[in-house]
Amino acid sequence: MTVNVTPHLNFRGDARAALEFYQQALGGHIAVVTYQDAGADPAAASANEIMWGQVASESGIRVMAYDVPAHLPYDQGVNSVFVSVRCTDEAEITSFWNGLSDGAEILQDLGASAWSPMYGMLRDRFGIVWVLDIEVPYSA
Repeated sequence: MTVNVTPHLNFRGDARAALEFYQQALGGHIAVVTYQDAGADPAAASANEIMWGQVASESGIRVMAYDVPAHLPYDQGVNSVFVSVRCTDEAEITSFWNGLSDGAEILQDLGASAWSPMYGMLRDRFGIVWVLDIEVPYSA
């Protein structure tokens, strides 16, 4: 059983540049999925922005990032970081979800998504946004 906690940084159109910078600074491999890759309207202005991106170094450092869609509010000082908890075990992720959801605002119910068998997002009682999911291999 494996658990990883990863900083998930939020941007408005700068996620790719940030990930490239972090890759240069930290080493490792970069992976990105654009909104278009995920099936968004290719004509949309944000089609080539990052829906999900990650730099993973050989030393174990990981940084995730995405571009907040234009239809969602974004203020660099208000909604700039998520805490991402990735597990390989459904029971474990469900246990973490149940603990964190006490008094939380559920932003996305824990359940299946297009990229994971279990994914959920909540803002805890202290205002911190947590993203929890089952980690699956990435296939470009």
